[in-house]
Amino acid sequence: MAKSKRKRVPKTVLKLPDLEQSKSAVLNSLSSASSKRSYDHAICEFIDWYCSEPRLSFNKSVVTRYRIAFEQYPYAPATINLRLAAIRRLAYEASDCGLLSSDLAAGIRRVKGVRRLGVRVGNWLTAEEGKKLLGTETAETLRSQRNRAMLSLLIGCGLWRAEVTTLRFEDLQLREGHWVIADLRGKGGHIRTIPVPEWVKKAVDSWTIGAGINAGPLLRSINKAGRIWGHGFTPKVIWAIVKANAKSCGLPTVAPEDWPGAGRALMRRRHRNCIH
Repeated sequence: MAKSKRKRVPKTVLKLPDLEQSKSAVLNSLSSASSKRSYDHAICEFIDWYCSEPRLSFNKSVVTRYRIAFEQYPYAPATINLRLAAIRRLAYEASDCGLLSSDLAAGIRRVKGVRRLGVRVGNWLTAEEGKKLLGTETAETLRSQRNRAMLSLLIGCGLWRAEVTTLRFEDLQLREGHWVIADLRGKGGHIRTIPVPEWVKKAVDSWTIGAGINAGPLLRSINKAGRIWGHGFTPKVIWAIVKANAKSCGLPTVAPEDWPGAGRALMRRRHRNCIH
């Protein structure tokens, strides 16, 4: 008589190899590089906390404890809710892999997030602050021309850092007598066409003519000798340039991610005619 196969019983306590397998499944299910970075960081933080205490069951009460522990720190509700979203996804993938029972995974997915009270307005640039920020890059060097073009795109077109790094020379097109960034694929795969103010186009032209760029990535790295090097750069480089320039002109709290969508639209309307 053939032996019957033993049914695999889902676990309640997940060990490090199980968590790593589930984390890999979560990251492989994401298409956005930014989402992968955020979820990887959130899941790694949870795994460190989960493994620091012996024999914790991976269930609703444990995730609730983790949320309460997070609330003791000065984190924004959006930050905590992002961490919880990553943990819920981790539980779902662990259940899908047969590592965790579906009942426990369903309980974890019912853990409520932190309530958000009010809306953060961030730091909005005024026209005068925009002028001050652009005024930090007035030299005729190649690096200064590139930085001015980059700042102009951030302020005048309201682009995210990741969007600026993916811009190509061919994306700037003339449509019905106006320059636009055509069919830009932004966060979440959204495609939109963005108008380019005249003063932004002048800054970009100054950079491309000086650097001899007529195709490919629009913004590129510059080595210590002042020559073009490589093909583009990362959003972290843009962050460092913006923070350094903002600090030098007396705006130490300004950062690209502090400009919300409504503020970006407002800045575009103001700066098209205010900044020359």
